[in-house]
Amino acid sequence: MDSNNTDFPAWHLESRYDAVPDLPVLAEVDVLVVGGGAAGVAAATTAAEHGKRTLVIERYGFFGGAAVAGMSGTICGMYLASDVHAEPRQVVQGFTERFRAELARRNGVTAPQRYGKTWTVTHDPLMWSETADQFVEEAGAKTLFHTSVTGVIMEQDACTGVVIESAAGRSVILAKRIIDASGDAAVIARAGYGYVFGDHGKIQNPTMFFRLGQIDMPRFLAYWGDDTINPPKVSEAIEQADSAGRYALPRKKIWIFPTTRPGELLVNATRLTARDGHMLNVIDPEDFTEAEIAGRRQVREYAAFLADNIPGCEASYVVNTGTQVGVRQTRSIVGVETLTNDDVLSCRKRDDGICRVPWPIELHAGEKPKLHWLLDDYYEVPYLALVPEQGENLIVAGRCLSAEHEALASARVTAQCFEYGRAAAIAAILSLDSGRRLRDIPGQEVRATMQALGSAL
Repeated sequence: MDSNNTDFPAWHLESRYDAVPDLPVLAEVDVLVVGGGAAGVAAATTAAEHGKRTLVIERYGFFGGAAVAGMSGTICGMYLASDVHAEPRQVVQGFTERFRAELARRNGVTAPQRYGKTWTVTHDPLMWSETADQFVEEAGAKTLFHTSVTGVIMEQDACTGVVIESAAGRSVILAKRIIDASGDAAVIARAGYGYVFGDHGKIQNPTMFFRLGQIDMPRFLAYWGDDTINPPKVSEAIEQADSAGRYALPRKKIWIFPTTRPGELLVNATRLTARDGHMLNVIDPEDFTEAEIAGRRQVREYAAFLADNIPGCEASYVVNTGTQVGVRQTRSIVGVETLTNDDVLSCRKRDDGICRVPWPIELHAGEKPKLHWLLDDYYEVPYLALVPEQGENLIVAGRCLSAEHEALASARVTAQCFEYGRAAAIAAILSLDSGRRLRDIPGQEVRATMQALGSAL
């Protein structure tokens, strides 16, 4: 994908300034983090704890990104999958475990729950945001909520700052290193550097998560079982109810997670496609709007089905939906290196790997989710998948890393995003301290530093 943004001709994306524009300079920092999701929180905390002047900006009024605004609600990607081991085996530590442990201290995260052949944990979204507030503030980073990047300031091929916008107007932040943790590669795209949308434009569909309250949990669990993925009898019931026209239920395999709150379930059930059948790409606000409206309608359909058909849900009600639709995929950068589908399938290990990933290929595209399990094993993500092919002083963290379509369907989850954020911050610190370009930092050096900080590598 080039900088012409031909996918959305009604919008002009690239916004480069060859000099600092005539706007107020709000701040000059060592590290600017764009986006306050899992990757951004880890990046900002790590950079500030290492003594770097750090600023993180976030378009919402809270930290959390897809985990909170999108209500994905689980920290996936910590545990091995297996057909033979009956207990969870955690292979991802580092910042991920530090954050999970603090949530646990607040009673804001569940014990491991069965998810097919692996395990995950469900968190309280408010406590997630409060924990992130604490981490970032105590580290000494500054935060600006309700703020977005609208332009990139370039000095030849080096990014030296951004133009930001809020209700107060526009201003400039000058930064020595920028970590794009926006999830959408917002800085990379505005600079005109390369990115792709999934498999030749085919991306994973979004979903609208919701929470159900007033559940009779013993009766529900006795019927549903201990796997958060629905048993076959539920898929059959959904199929029958949908075919009979009693409800509109496009997705037949659904996932339900007990939460930390008594009598409450987190539901991942909706499948959102456009009225004309195309895959919704939420970079386009028209698609985003359609997804939000259709998502809320589908929530009511699935909630009614659950109340009418699933024991323990008879008196249930919708507590809330995500602040926004849950987004799995938009832009992926063209990186110096790319995580390939074969890397995932072969569980490739590497001396420049900065994160273990045991999560399956969980592909939400088409009629039903595809799950390809990585049994009793994991692969590692190369450092240079975070570094864009073009541009200096820029690195990404989160789901917009350089990865092929199915590889991203495994690598995009929350536990890994925490570790990508830490890796990007470590690279920025090493780059600042040594004067080396981000692309010249050996992945082995980033890996060794992360190991010293407790990452399991």
